[in-house]
Amino acid sequence: QVQLVESGGGLVQAGGSLRLSCAASGSFFGINALGWYRQAPGKQRELVATITSGGSTNYASSVKGRFTISRDNAKNTVYLQMNSLKSEDTAVYYCNAEVLLRYYWGQGTQVTVSS
Repeated sequence: QVQLVESGGGLVQAGGSLRLSCAASGSFFGINALGWYRQAPGKQRELVATITSGGSTNYASSVKGRFTISRDNAKNTVYLQMNSLKSEDTAVYYCNAEVLLRYYWGQGTQVTVSS
């Protein structure tokens, strides 16, 4: 089992920055891919960014150039640095981890960008 706990969400003005963190705990050998997803009110959950154990990254086109995903394997933690935030980035952000082809989700953290 893997438990994921996100932190770092909050209220920020448009153009500002936030850094999200997600720490994994539990009994597991190793985490393969880690990712961030988001869900805005009335919309489906969508991929924001992913990072493999080797450090390869993938971003949604809407955040490319503004967001940066990184991970600290020693701490089993993934980060999402969000810059130049826009009102359309407002959503609940969820952390996701893939361990031996099983997927785990955090409880989510709210990010609100005011215009």
